[in-house]
Amino acid sequence: MTTIQAVYIRGYEDRPEPKPHTVFRIEIQASVRKWQMWRRYSEFVDLHTELTKSTGSPPPAQLPPKHTMTMTMSRWRSASPDLMEERRAGLELYLRAIVSAKEEKWRESFVFRDFLGVPVGKSQAGVDASGLSSQFTSTSWLDEHNDLQTRIRDIRADVNRRDALSDRGDVSGSHQANVQAKKKLGGVLRGVGVLSEGLQSLGLGGMSEGELQRRRDMAARLQDDCEKLAKMVTVAQFTSRGIGPAAERNPAADTDREALLGTSATTTTIRTSGRVFGVPKAVETQQTRPLDDAGLVQLQQTQVEQQDAQLAQLTTILQRQKHLGYAINQEIGEQINMLDDLTNEVDRVGGKLTNAKKQMNRLG
Repeated sequence: MTTIQAVYIRGYEDRPEPKPHTVFRIEIQASVRKWQMWRRYSEFVDLHTELTKSTGSPPPAQLPPKHTMTMTMSRWRSASPDLMEERRAGLELYLRAIVSAKEEKWRESFVFRDFLGVPVGKSQAGVDASGLSSQFTSTSWLDEHNDLQTRIRDIRADVNRRDALSDRGDVSGSHQANVQAKKKLGGVLRGVGVLSEGLQSLGLGGMSEGELQRRRDMAARLQDDCEKLAKMVTVAQFTSRGIGPAAERNPAADTDREALLGTSATTTTIRTSGRVFGVPKAVETQQTRPLDDAGLVQLQQTQVEQQDAQLAQLTTILQRQKHLGYAINQEIGEQINMLDDLTNEVDRVGGKLTNAKKQMNRLG
């Protein structure tokens, strides 16, 4: 999170639109950067009110009083430059008191940091604990955009590393690199969605339509990059000895395929003469057609590894079922013993009732 080291109000200027008003130039100094913001006196008043509501107590300084004049604002400014300078100094003291206060609740609140245009950082600018997108400042939106661009470059690096590992025959390492790229891409896609939603709050905050459109285009370019990367990481790509575009660019020679399959690679019809019982005929598929002998061996090894993984999962499931069966059997045995005890107890109580009934008959 950006730490504010100093804050100044260097001056002020008059603006004619939408109606004549004065804005104060605030300079903010952080550890590695500095910037400036323009704020009206009425915005200071709103800040004071929101800080008091959000923190439960007023800030450690008071705003300079608002002078009530019957003359027009422009006449008052020209006639009272000392009063404007007094207000500038008072507003500067107000901000400095918040920055230097022992308690952090005022200067660390979102309202104050947004007032000064401080980047809210990844923990606050993206998605909050409730899962809803929080508001961006103009600066934090750009920071988040730059961060997403960096993460997209990392995903491309993972894809390149996946292809390099595949070229070396490291199937496991290639798979892990592809998995990492998929995980990172999911986070980037969520970030792009939050970034697009953040433009709505910036538009409501007064950002110009031209700037909003420029940032929409920036978010759209990120979305396009994500879609391209999604196609790259969704379909597993192998090298020329595997499956995919690389293999299609380097198909196996016809003579190699003929020697491997024992049939003519150029023959498109299936020979029907002769049958060999007990030995299924080799059928070439779209998956095996572009492969040479090494590619077929690699494909077989990959499929065997996948089957081994599936068998391991099945073994784990069967073991759980076995333990569950043992537990059910034990529970049934305990229930049978309880029923036997209950039956014996019923017989015993029945015998007592019979004896009691006999005694009552004798008394009668």
